[in-house]
Amino acid sequence: MPDLLLELRSEEIPARMQRKAAADLKKLITDGLVEAGLTYEAAREYWTPRRLTLDIRNLSARSKDVREEIKGPSTKAPEQAIQGFLRKAGLSDVSQAHVHSDPKKGDFYVAHLVKPGRDAEEIISELVPQVIRNFPWPKSMRWGKESAKPGAVRWVRPLQSILCLYGPETEETKVIEFEAGGVRSGNTTVGHRFMSDGQPITVRRFDDYVEKLEKAFVVLDAERRKEMILSDARNLAFASGLELVEDEGLLEEVSGLVEWPVVLMGEFEEEFLAIPPEVIRLTIRANQKCFVTRPSGEAEKLSNKFILISNIAAKDGGKEIAFGNGKVVRARLSDALYFWHTDQGNLPDLDKLVASAEKFGLDLTKPLDQRMARLDALNVTFHAKLGSQGARVERIRGLATHIASLIGADPALAARAAVLAKADLQTEVVGEFPELQGAMGRKYALLQGEDASVAAACEEHYKPQGPSDFVPKDKIAVAVALADKLDTLTGFWLINEKPTGSKDPYALRRAALGVIRLILENDLRINLLDMMKKSSESYEPEKVCPEGQDVQAWILHTRDEIVRDLLAFIHDRFRVYLRDEGARHDAIDAVLNADTDNLLLAARRLEALIVFLDTEDGQNLITGTKRAANILAAEEKKGTAIAAEIDPALFTEEEERALFAAITSSRADVESSIAREDFSGAMRALAALRGPVDTFFEKVLVNDENEKVRSNRLALLTKIREATGEVADFGKLAG
Repeated sequence: MPDLLLELRSEEIPARMQRKAAADLKKLITDGLVEAGLTYEAAREYWTPRRLTLDIRNLSARSKDVREEIKGPSTKAPEQAIQGFLRKAGLSDVSQAHVHSDPKKGDFYVAHLVKPGRDAEEIISELVPQVIRNFPWPKSMRWGKESAKPGAVRWVRPLQSILCLYGPETEETKVIEFEAGGVRSGNTTVGHRFMSDGQPITVRRFDDYVEKLEKAFVVLDAERRKEMILSDARNLAFASGLELVEDEGLLEEVSGLVEWPVVLMGEFEEEFLAIPPEVIRLTIRANQKCFVTRPSGEAEKLSNKFILISNIAAKDGGKEIAFGNGKVVRARLSDALYFWHTDQGNLPDLDKLVASAEKFGLDLTKPLDQRMARLDALNVTFHAKLGSQGARVERIRGLATHIASLIGADPALAARAAVLAKADLQTEVVGEFPELQGAMGRKYALLQGEDASVAAACEEHYKPQGPSDFVPKDKIAVAVALADKLDTLTGFWLINEKPTGSKDPYALRRAALGVIRLILENDLRINLLDMMKKSSESYEPEKVCPEGQDVQAWILHTRDEIVRDLLAFIHDRFRVYLRDEGARHDAIDAVLNADTDNLLLAARRLEALIVFLDTEDGQNLITGTKRAANILAAEEKKGTAIAAEIDPALFTEEEERALFAAITSSRADVESSIAREDFSGAMRALAALRGPVDTFFEKVLVNDENEKVRSNRLALLTKIREATGEVADFGKLAG
C-alpha cells in the first residue's frame, strides 16, 4: 500500500507552537482521510523551527464505493410527493427507482444509490489545501501578492514550500499536485538555512527525505535533537568537572530553536556567584535560553560556566558565539547583582512609611520591613472589590494568628510571618522575576535575622500550588498558608466571583485543594466553618455587600449563606481529591454531609469504612441496614406509627431481645471509639451487629398484626439506622 509524505516549510515557527502545530497537522490530515473513506496503518508527525512534516504509512489507494438506500413514498402517492423524493435521491425519473413491497403498507419506491469511491490522490489534493487554509495557529499572518486576495492563506510565518509525495515503498512516488497561498506542491525541499548550500533537495520517500535532510544539516526528529543536546551538554559539563543543571522545559524550548544543535560552553565572572543561584539561573534562562552548571556533587551552589545551544557548527569551534553569549549574560547578571544589593539597602522614602510601620509593628531599620511598609503605603491593589494588599495582609495576620493557636504554633511568630510574607513583592529581584516571589522573601528574611520558621513561611505560604506540589510542614508556614488561601476563597465568594465551568481566573479550585492538602497532610483537627466565618468577618461589610442590599440584613443572613456555599465548594474539591486517591464515590458520600467541616476526621472515617466494606461482615451489614431503611421508608410514607422509645416488655421473640442488646452495646462502643477518633474500632463495634441483624430479619416479621408490637419493632429498626449512622450513612452505600 502507498505512503504519504507531507512537508510544510516556512520561515521560523516559534518554539512554543511547534509541538502542538505538528500534532494538529497530523490530526486534521488523518481525520480528513478517514472521513473521506481512506484507511492507514500508522502516522507520525515531526517538526523543526522551519518545517512541519507528516509521514503516513500504508494509506489505501482508493476509498470504497458507498451503497445507500433512500426510502420513498407509496407508489400511489401524489405526484408532488414522488417528485420531492426524486429530487432528494438525485434521480431524474421514477423509472430509475425500485419498487419494494410491504405486507401492511403496500408498494413503495426505493432509490438504490452507489457513491463511487475516489482515488487517494484526488482526496489528498483537496484535503491538504483545505487544512492549510483553516490551520488553527494561535497567531498567523498573510504575506506576498496573495495576501490582498479574499480568503488568502494565513500561516504563522510566510509559507515557502510544500512537499507532498504519494506512492508505494518500493516503486516511484508521485507528486500530489495542488496550490495553497500561491505555493505549489512539489517533490523538493531545502536544508539548513545557513549550513547547507541552499540548493533544492529532490525527495522520493520518507527514508531518503530524512537522510538527505541530515546531510544538509537538519535533524528532523525533535526528540532526537533533545537527546543530542542533553547528552552533549552533560558530557561537556562533565569534561570541566561540572554537572548540568537539567531543565526539561528549557530543553524542549531550545530543541525547537535549532535544526542542527551544537552545544557550547560559555562563562562569566565568579563575582556574580554572590547572586542567589535561583536568580542566576532565571537570568541566564530567560535572557539567553542557556543552561547553568554546578560543581560536581553540589546541590545548590552554581559554577560560573553555562551551556548554550547554537544552530550552526562555526569554523572556530564556536568561540565567538560563546564569547558573544557571555557578554550578554554578564550584562544581565550585572543588572541582577544590582537588584540583589539594592534590595538589601534602605529605601529612599522611609519618612513616608512611618504610619504603615506602626500599623504592622515593622522595624524600619530592616530592609524587608521597609518593603512591607511600602507595599501598604503605596496602597497597591489586590482586587478592586477586595481592597489593597496591605488590607489583605492585615486580614491574613489575624487569621494566621488564630489558626496558629489552634494547631500548636506560636501566634506571635505566625503574625510576624504573615506580615512579611508579601513584602518581597516590593523587591527589585521579584519585580524582574515574579516567579521568585516567596523564594526571595525567605532569603531576605534570613539575611535580616528572622526566625527560621518565619523565613520558611515567607516562601512556603504559597504552597501547595497543585496536586503534586510540596506541602509545608512547619506549623508557622502551615498557619500562614491556610490563612492566605482561606482569605482568597472567602473574599472572592463574598463578591460572587466563583469559578464557572472551565473558567477559574483566580485559581480558586487550586486554593481549595491547597486547603484540603494542608489539613490532611498535617493531621490538622480544625473546623473549616468556624475559620471561614472568622475570615468573612474580617472584610468590611460595606465594601463586599452587593450594592442596593441592606448591610445589616446581609450580615445577619446572607453572609453565613455564602460561607455555607463555600464549604459546599470545598466539599466538591474534597470529593475529587478522595476519588483521585482511589476512594469509592458511594463511601465518600456516606461519610460526607453538608455540615462536615472537619476534613481530617472525615478522611479517617472514610479510610476505616473502606476497610470495613471489604469484609464479609461489612457487606452483610450494608444489606441488613438497607433492608431496615427500606422498611422504615415504606412505613413512614404510609404514616405507620413508630414508637418513640423501645419497650423491651413488648418483645415476643428471642431475636428481638438479642438485637436490642447488640445495638445497645454496639452503640456505646461506637460512641466511645469515635470519641477517641478510633474509627477502625467503631467499625469493629458495628461488625458485632451483623449476626443479630441477619437473624432478626430471618426469624422476625416486622409488620406484626399487633399494632404495639409492630410499632416497637419499627423503633428497633430506627436504632439500627441510628447506630450505623454514628459512623456513616449506610443508605448511600452501594451493595
